[in-house]
Amino acid sequence: MFNFWNSEKMFNIKNNQITDIEFLEKEIQNWKNSRERQMQIKGYKYYLGEHDIINRKRSAIGENGELEEITNIPNNKIIDNQYTKLVNQKANYLFGKPITIEDDNKTYVNLLNKYFNKRFMRTMKNLAKAAINNGIAWLFPFYSSNGLSFRIFPGYEILPFWFDNEHTQLEFAIRLYLTSGYEGNKSVEMENVEIYTTKGIYKYILKDGKLIPDYDSNGENQYFYVTVSDDKNAYTLNWQHIPLIAFKANESEIPLIKRIKSLQDGLNELLSDFQNNMQEDCRNTILVLKNYDGTNLGEFRKNLATYGAVKVRYDGETKGGVETLEISVNSENYKAIIDIFKKAIIENGMGYDAKNDKLGTAPNEMNIQSMYSDIDLDANDMETEFQAAFEELLWFINVYFANSGKGDFFDETITVIFNRDMMMNEGEIINNCRNSVGILSDETIIGQHPWVDDPQLEMNRLKKQKKTEQEYNPFNDTSPLSNNGDE
Repeated sequence: MFNFWNSEKMFNIKNNQITDIEFLEKEIQNWKNSRERQMQIKGYKYYLGEHDIINRKRSAIGENGELEEITNIPNNKIIDNQYTKLVNQKANYLFGKPITIEDDNKTYVNLLNKYFNKRFMRTMKNLAKAAINNGIAWLFPFYSSNGLSFRIFPGYEILPFWFDNEHTQLEFAIRLYLTSGYEGNKSVEMENVEIYTTKGIYKYILKDGKLIPDYDSNGENQYFYVTVSDDKNAYTLNWQHIPLIAFKANESEIPLIKRIKSLQDGLNELLSDFQNNMQEDCRNTILVLKNYDGTNLGEFRKNLATYGAVKVRYDGETKGGVETLEISVNSENYKAIIDIFKKAIIENGMGYDAKNDKLGTAPNEMNIQSMYSDIDLDANDMETEFQAAFEELLWFINVYFANSGKGDFFDETITVIFNRDMMMNEGEIINNCRNSVGILSDETIIGQHPWVDDPQLEMNRLKKQKKTEQEYNPFNDTSPLSNNGDE
């Protein structure tokens, strides 16, 4: 099941022009500040609400004709986080309900159902969110005190090297992540590098662009230990496959933020500008001064704010006074443009608008399916990628079952069904189920019923109910409710 590795070189560099370590250092440096990785990080930050509007500065053309920052005017930074809403929609749409496992081997299905518990479903939902934010996310299987466990690595932490252009077979991968440490008494952030191969995991510290071996790992590069009951020694083992499973949001590994960032930024800027304009009272009303009794405009603004009055002069024919030019803010224009932005975000992000007025108070199934059409198309792509990743995931689970004595299930071919969480007209679906009695099997009808999550469990409940009804039938002489003819 496992291989022992003992090799001095991890990778083969053609013509030996550079060493393995130099090759890795160059690859890490190129990837670290790449546009692709920065967009992945941006997706994660936008999900947390850290949008570009936070760093916005207001400016105007100065005396030299160049833009200058202005700090004495309102600079609101409003965030209407439609992006987070889209990510949550998509993740909950695919993983809002437990997955269903189908296979003829009921022993295997029962083992998987116990393994795919609520904790695992929470991991899958978080994995889906990470994949949507980064275009790709990684699941790392490892042994813990609870048996086989999993960790999620976001896409911006992993630099993969693939055997093929379709990105289906992983050759090796580099993980880059930050940890806090100390240099003397000074707190610093350290860049840690882990290299995942079939030969094991190699750990380094990245400092000034150079990889320094992490001596705290004691030179150990195996993935886990195994202790044999009759042997005092602990054996270090590695997986036959690299323990990194790629879960992609789509085949191109494109983050959702790349599709809608400009729209989300536009919405934030529009709302911020609207609040700025509402607060800029002195900008909404332009004051025209005639023969002002003061030295400069700064003094005028101070007197107006302090006393609510201003002194003007009247010199013969030159009359003093203050006139106003009103500039009104049309809120309806802002509202119309905001609605356009929100609809564009939903359409380009391929989500759905649950508050759509077209649905009415009692939408039928056709209206509901129309509302979900875009997110359904996007979910189909994501499900295709996740189904392929599940095959790799099951290999690690089967290894765990075999090593823990639960059985050999490597030849089993199961069907994994992602039960999508969508709004439905339950009455219409129940009527369709009722009308299908006698045409379809009871198991098929029960599987389509909106109140049933586990069709097999519901079938067992029905069998138990029918058996109980027969045993307690008052017209059955063997029933405990019968008096056997006694008065």
